[in-house]
Amino acid sequence: MDSNNLTIAIDGYSSCGKSTLAKDLAKSLHYIFIDSGAMYRAVTLFCLRNGWAKGEWIDKSSIILSLNSIQLDFKDDEKGKKVIFLNGENCESEIRKNHVATMVSRIAEIREVRQKLVEEQQRMGFRGGIVMDGRDIGTVVFPNADLKLFVTASIEVRTQRRFNELTSKGIETTMEDVKDNLLERDFIDSNRKESPLIQAHDAILLDNSNLTRADQLEWVMKILREKTKI
Repeated sequence: MDSNNLTIAIDGYSSCGKSTLAKDLAKSLHYIFIDSGAMYRAVTLFCLRNGWAKGEWIDKSSIILSLNSIQLDFKDDEKGKKVIFLNGENCESEIRKNHVATMVSRIAEIREVRQKLVEEQQRMGFRGGIVMDGRDIGTVVFPNADLKLFVTASIEVRTQRRFNELTSKGIETTMEDVKDNLLERDFIDSNRKESPLIQAHDAILLDNSNLTRADQLEWVMKILREKTKI
């Protein structure tokens, strides 16, 4: 297996640490990291700004008709960090806020949204040498990925991680609200008709409930060393 141009797919539940793992892995391998979740959040932000999503109501027709006017790119910000740009605007900070998080799973259910973003993701990863995380990367986007991981953690651990993340950014919330949001997103992600969150048959399961950031990276690197000459 060529260790220079691997395609690594990481799927898993919200706030299980898959993005952190993907970033660390990409850095260690000198690969490109692609945050597919940020792409869905950016589309969700676009819909919210245009008034096409509120509570249980979604204007699917308007969203579908607008898809060609949405341009997503990953560029360096002023600190040299790769972040997502929505139609030329750095929206990295806003897409992490609660009003986007509570709606993103609903927008991600729309078949045409998923089709557009899957095409974009496949284009970004055409040459390999990438680590991409999301919910359908190993099953739909890159079914032939060289390495597939399915990451999970207990709901208690995920709730604490998400709560810490939000409060560190000055976003006020409660543990109960965070847990309810995660459970709702789990249900929607796992039960939607279009590309539901499932573990690919050839994905390796990683429960990182009791692992540190360094522990989980070493765990994956060990697997890679066994598969390649990295």
